[in-house]
Amino acid sequence: MKKHVQQLGVAIGVIGLSFASTSIVAEPVDDKLIIDDEIEMISRAKAPEGHPLPEVISGWHYRTPETRAIETDTFQNPGMLGVEQGEEIWNTVEGSEGKSCASCHDDAATSMKGVGAAYPKWDEDSSKPINIEGRINKCRVENMGAEAYKFDKGGQKPLTAYIKHQSLGMPVELDLSQGEMQSWWDQGKETYYKRTGQLNLSCASCHEQNNGKYIRADHLSQGNVNGFPTYRLKQNKLISLHNRFRGCIRDTRAEFPAAFSDTLMGLEVYTTWRGTGLSVETPAVRQ
Repeated sequence: MKKHVQQLGVAIGVIGLSFASTSIVAEPVDDKLIIDDEIEMISRAKAPEGHPLPEVISGWHYRTPETRAIETDTFQNPGMLGVEQGEEIWNTVEGSEGKSCASCHDDAATSMKGVGAAYPKWDEDSSKPINIEGRINKCRVENMGAEAYKFDKGGQKPLTAYIKHQSLGMPVELDLSQGEMQSWWDQGKETYYKRTGQLNLSCASCHEQNNGKYIRADHLSQGNVNGFPTYRLKQNKLISLHNRFRGCIRDTRAEFPAAFSDTLMGLEVYTTWRGTGLSVETPAVRQ
């Protein structure tokens, strides 16, 4: 037991040294994110009132030149393969009602424009916030007579990416006046600052108090979520937001909550708000 405590102390000490004032610091690059030489993204914006930082900055600014270049070209962006798969799913008939997404919503470029910039929204039926994945499942069950997607299974990620991609370039803006959204924001804020796990870290430990610093080989960003689902090069696939939440919590050596649990839905509301004003980048590319 004593040895375990000593090892844990060493681990925490290593993390502490990574965050020390003597750590290597690199400011986010001063550059513009322009997709296909046509769509200029809002990648830096004045923080909304009540935000702890003066400016919100896209994670794109913290990545290597090679990674940043991939996102600027949709032909190079491997996440676009998921978007294309999502378009196919959008037009595929499933379920007992003989419907596809397009049966009700027609051309996604029109009907879904702005959706990715405004979710999560308040859902009166469940009396809680609902994200795009939840809305997809609700439509599948209630309107298509199809089974709900299990977390990160089937077409959930590509269809979510396709829907959010229709808002590419539009600024994120949540309506916290809907229903009880503000209370879920409060809950998410509490989760964001709560230290957890053997390493005693919170979301804020990395993304607020130490953004711009390096921990191991990773340049810590502000942790804004405007590009999810995001293509992560290290995993060679699209990664959903709740997958990333769970991965971060796991890295603190804590047990992570279930996807779409109340804890993570509150966190999604709060972290989405923290990126207010940034363009939807889905699918963003990160290391």
